[in-house]
Amino acid sequence: MKVTDPIADFLTRIRNAQKANHRIVEIPSSQMKQRLTEILYENGFIYKYKFEQEGPQGTIKIALKYDPVTKSPAIKGIERVSSPGLRRYTGVDSLPRVMSGLGLAIMSTSKGVMTEKEARRQNVGGEVLCYVY
Repeated sequence: MKVTDPIADFLTRIRNAQKANHRIVEIPSSQMKQRLTEILYENGFIYKYKFEQEGPQGTIKIALKYDPVTKSPAIKGIERVSSPGLRRYTGVDSLPRVMSGLGLAIMSTSKGVMTEKEARRQNVGGEVLCYVY
């Protein structure tokens, strides 16, 4: 099956794995997905990750994070903003704030893939890829 939107596929696999209470999810690898995984890890949304180079593409193994007491997932919501059919761009003066700063918006900028907080620090705008909270 040919995936037309690999980022939406990445987000959907994480969302579905959490709904099924899986501990680990495997996702086909790409540089963009690896950077998204690193951002989720740096911001405490996932427990661990591992990049494996097997075959032409490789895979990303992500250990999902759950609350030890309530068993609820660390990621309450993860949604795609920009899509191949409708790109959503924003300037540095109108960068989004997700849940009043509790969540994060992941953006693709001219300086690489980063959170909206980092984009604000570096004074760049770009394409809003997704919201995580």
